[in-house]
Amino acid sequence: MRPSELALAPSPWIARWSHLVASGASVLDVACGTGRHMQWFAARGHPVVGVDRSEEALATASSFGRTQRADIEQGAWPFEGQVFGAVVVTNYLWRPLFPRLLAALAPGGVLLYETFAEGNETVGKPSRPDFLLAPGELLGLCAGLRVVAYEHGFLESPPRFVQRIAAVNEADAEGSAPLRHRLFPQGLPENLP
Repeated sequence: MRPSELALAPSPWIARWSHLVASGASVLDVACGTGRHMQWFAARGHPVVGVDRSEEALATASSFGRTQRADIEQGAWPFEGQVFGAVVVTNYLWRPLFPRLLAALAPGGVLLYETFAEGNETVGKPSRPDFLLAPGELLGLCAGLRVVAYEHGFLESPPRFVQRIAAVNEADAEGSAPLRHRLFPQGLPENLP
């Protein structure tokens, strides 16, 4: 894989759980950078929107879908009143934004979140507590959602401590596929109670 392709490769966590997103549902990529997750979801038929403050990064991301330049830490949230079938966040943490991320989830919408966790200060950057999730913090922030998967631990390549979650807003939405169909598209496994 060439370096440019590697830079746009999706996070394995996002790729692993992207099947939870309803077919054709819109996806918001927060702090999207050059749009690696926008590219992933657009290739799977999802309309995608990316937000970032870097004009340079958005120049690349805009080839995958709609982009919005905004400083979401200092300025207004540009998606007030809008909802998406999925909200994707990787390698980014701004705690005051979390209520807005949850409000942006449509009924049946999926939150896919992965970022650095406490312990990362022992192996590299980021190292400030402001940018590192405490143990179980994502679970607490997602208390109103159905958690499908959660991990907190060390990854070797590159060395980093991460916390990540895949969670669904189970509020009913007319026309959205039930969660069980997205979790088990071939039907329920026989060994489930």
